[in-house]
Amino acid sequence: MNDKQPASCESSEWKALIDLSIEGWRFARVFGRLTSRLDASEALRYTNQARYFLKKIDDVLQGSGLRIVSLEGQVYDTGMAVSGLNVADFEPNDILIVDQMVEPVIMGPEGLVRGGTAMLAKVNSQ
Repeated sequence: MNDKQPASCESSEWKALIDLSIEGWRFARVFGRLTSRLDASEALRYTNQARYFLKKIDDVLQGSGLRIVSLEGQVYDTGMAVSGLNVADFEPNDILIVDQMVEPVIMGPEGLVRGGTAMLAKVNSQ
């Protein structure tokens, strides 16, 4: 693969790489939920295969200067590189966290390449 970053992140090759990587990331998450329903010995084998798959995606992305970023568990801020699908469900003063990433953030050497999408949750204040 070419080590040089294309002049534009809008090239068809980059878009295809990013789209395929995001779909692979989504598939691995669904696969992980499925393996959590298996008995421990069987789940371990499949979990290791999913980790290998994600590692291969990361390796290919790194070769292009890209990386997948998950913001799960972080306090949500409107300036984040993630859109909250359910942000309208909360009050303006609510403290929110990124509960579940639906689509990851893609970062490149120059910064944000594609923003992510997430489900948000209210932080329980006690």
